[in-house]
Amino acid sequence: MGDPRGFINIKRKESGNRPLHERLRDHSEVEQTLNEEDRKLQASRCMDCGIPFCQWGCPVMNNMPEWQDAIYRGNWKEAIDLLHVTNNFPEFTGRICPAPCESACVLALHEEPVTIRENEAAASEKGFERGFIKPNPPKTRTDTKIAVIGSGPAGLACADLLNKAGHRVTVFEKDDEAGGLLRYGIPDFKLAKHIVDRRLNIMLAEGLNIRTNTMAGSDISAEELLDSFDIVCIAVGAMKPRDLPVEGRNLKGVHFAMEYLTQQNRIVGGKALETGDIINARDKHVLVIGGGDTGSDCVGTANRQKAASVTQIEILPEPPLKRSFDNPWPYWANTRKTTSSHEEGCDRMWKIMTKSFQGENGQVRKAEIVDIEWQKGDDGKMQIREMADTSRLINADLVLLSMGFVHPVHEGLLDSLGIDYSGKGNISVNRNHQTNKAKVFATGDSIIGASLVVTAIMSGRKAAVSIMEYIESQKNKP
Repeated sequence: MGDPRGFINIKRKESGNRPLHERLRDHSEVEQTLNEEDRKLQASRCMDCGIPFCQWGCPVMNNMPEWQDAIYRGNWKEAIDLLHVTNNFPEFTGRICPAPCESACVLALHEEPVTIRENEAAASEKGFERGFIKPNPPKTRTDTKIAVIGSGPAGLACADLLNKAGHRVTVFEKDDEAGGLLRYGIPDFKLAKHIVDRRLNIMLAEGLNIRTNTMAGSDISAEELLDSFDIVCIAVGAMKPRDLPVEGRNLKGVHFAMEYLTQQNRIVGGKALETGDIINARDKHVLVIGGGDTGSDCVGTANRQKAASVTQIEILPEPPLKRSFDNPWPYWANTRKTTSSHEEGCDRMWKIMTKSFQGENGQVRKAEIVDIEWQKGDDGKMQIREMADTSRLINADLVLLSMGFVHPVHEGLLDSLGIDYSGKGNISVNRNHQTNKAKVFATGDSIIGASLVVTAIMSGRKAAVSIMEYIESQKNKP
């Protein structure tokens, strides 16, 4: 490493967030940036640890020590080139990844890991700013035609590698613009959409074909896809939300989180809304059910819409502030996370179960909640036990269900293709990402369930490699 004592001499320094009073007035990205010299110093903290556990913790296996050293030396081209070896979209993960690499960093033993995620974002921005990231279309094209269904991180990663290999790739996207959850799921205050467009323009210039406003399974049938393309790769995500079948669920004002976030992203983007009521939190008591990242995004969005109050409840126990004994380094630190959205104003409660919703004139007004405990049943599985005399009503004029997703949507394309499903309802594939239909592959959340953007990118890359191996194997057949 360029500075073997950097981790001793330099303290961890994060870029931090914009001031509360400023960022709550807009939907621009919350995170600030460090100046170039400070960023180089932060990269110098990457120590000569011998075994890069950070790389082990990263789903795409980024070569952390190498590109940290390149940043320290001011060689931004080398840094972004090294990142692109393993990650198609470091500008996305540099903004929204929870950084499992930092949990696995050796310096995390002292709770001072290298600022790997922020360094990644900085390298990406320098790459675009200085013209290092530019279209590089393949010099030759094959005759193989491949359809990728879905333009989220998995679909785009898969399509990108296949297109770079010279195959004729068409991405089908049901929405009016590509990006999947990157565009319509993640709020602009975490990932500005011009960042997504910037990468898409590179991919289009490299010859990738993207067809928007095209629902595979209806606008183009399963039969037509199989007839028109040599290979079909499904990357539709896991978009079937987990519902909450309790009394009052049908009251007006109870919505799935993605309905809310997608609509707000369209509004911020200046797009026409589909028919239906606008979901707005202004002057309302907002209840977010679910403690994950999507729930946090709902909190931040409600705060920007000037909600009267925001409460987030979680059925699981509150995580510890520091690693517990049974959660050792270098594994992912299962600790309590406080996001920028939580800092903006939110009451958080754990081990809470929703019993029912109550309303007036068809509009939700209250939620009945109860404290619970988790205990092992006779079969060894964890079960919920309601705590006596803890049932109560809380104000809830807008309820956002953010309890995760169960599996991809089966109706339409998947059922018409005759795809097999796993026990959890995900698309069943072999180790090569191949479904029970020889020409049909699948990737991303559609096969592993709802996960991280970086995990989806990893899956998309693996699917692309498997597809290329399949193409080669077919060449040798009569």
